[in-house]
Amino acid sequence: MNNFLPYGRHNIREKDIQKVIEVLRSDYLTQGPKVPAFEKAISKKFNVLHAIASNSATSSLHLACLALGLKENDYFWTSATTFVASANCGLYCSAKIDFVDINPNNGLMDIEKLKRKLKKAEIHRKIPKILIPVHLAGSSCEMKEIYKLSEKYGFKIIEDASHAVGGSYLNQPIGSCQFSSICIFSFHPVKIITTGEGGIATTNSSLLANKMSQLRSHGITKDSNNFIYKPDGIWSYEQQLLGFNYRMNDISAALGISQLDRLEFIIKERNKLFNNYKELIKDLPCSLLEIPLNVYSSLHLAIIRLNNSNPSFHSNIFNGMRSFGIGVQVHYTPVHLQPYYRQFGFKEGDFPESEKYSKSCFSIPIYPEITFKDQIFIINKLESLIYKYK
Repeated sequence: MNNFLPYGRHNIREKDIQKVIEVLRSDYLTQGPKVPAFEKAISKKFNVLHAIASNSATSSLHLACLALGLKENDYFWTSATTFVASANCGLYCSAKIDFVDINPNNGLMDIEKLKRKLKKAEIHRKIPKILIPVHLAGSSCEMKEIYKLSEKYGFKIIEDASHAVGGSYLNQPIGSCQFSSICIFSFHPVKIITTGEGGIATTNSSLLANKMSQLRSHGITKDSNNFIYKPDGIWSYEQQLLGFNYRMNDISAALGISQLDRLEFIIKERNKLFNNYKELIKDLPCSLLEIPLNVYSSLHLAIIRLNNSNPSFHSNIFNGMRSFGIGVQVHYTPVHLQPYYRQFGFKEGDFPESEKYSKSCFSIPIYPEITFKDQIFIINKLESLIYKYK
């Protein structure tokens, strides 16, 4: 058994290492053939027309907002329970943020709360330009219902599927953009598969794909067919937009291509571990977040929710688990309660389900290297702490 069990970690094999070494020995460390190859592999895997790789999911979220024309005085909404990047991406565009509370049973954006919020926003003429539903822990939101609302109210959808690569919804791969304009994946080391750091945006729109591709590389195009002015020569390029250096490098892309081959295996292992946990905690006063019907979760996280929602009880359990070398983590403190977001007028009580959730939940270790012996150890320690502090 490892001395410390983190809640998540990368899964690197010898094949991955060799693929990275091949790139290090090649002529291209960046802007070479591996990034287009990775994008093509992602498009094929998730049945989507375009994939645009970047150096992080945060960058991809920003590119998506820009491509959809989010700007100053526009409104955008996301879940109150998410990592701050889901909200920061719109602020980078000088837009105005608001949040939607969650369904406490699964941690996902609550559709009924969203409907009520949209009705009020319509009255006050504050309908969001963009909605960013978050597929927390690897489970898809109710995208079909959200898409119906987008048709009624006219907002665009960016799926923040940073947790959900390899999952599916209504038997379609997450990332196929069946019910969204753009979908974002993360390849951070604690995610399902990794590129070291990296993200990708998928879309079925050539227009959005071209815009994101240009914006990720300084707003530059080298395609003379798209030049505004006549080129001076074959060396010419044009900066047509104020873009960024958000490019993925070939080392990262080579690792991603190699990891993608094991995606199904990794998710099957995570589902097996999740089912083990369900059985092990069945008699304890806690539960795992529910996986909605019609969803095959990638299970980036295994999130425990304690029946006792007393904050001090939660804190005692959390600290006790850490003292046993179990790397539990809270996913997440509600974004609106972060100091930066309080300056916009958000306060405690604004999104009560997200607030209650954060004070009663934590993620426990789930990744392919976790053994059943590890799982028994984790749950035995959880049980001992629950009864110690009850």
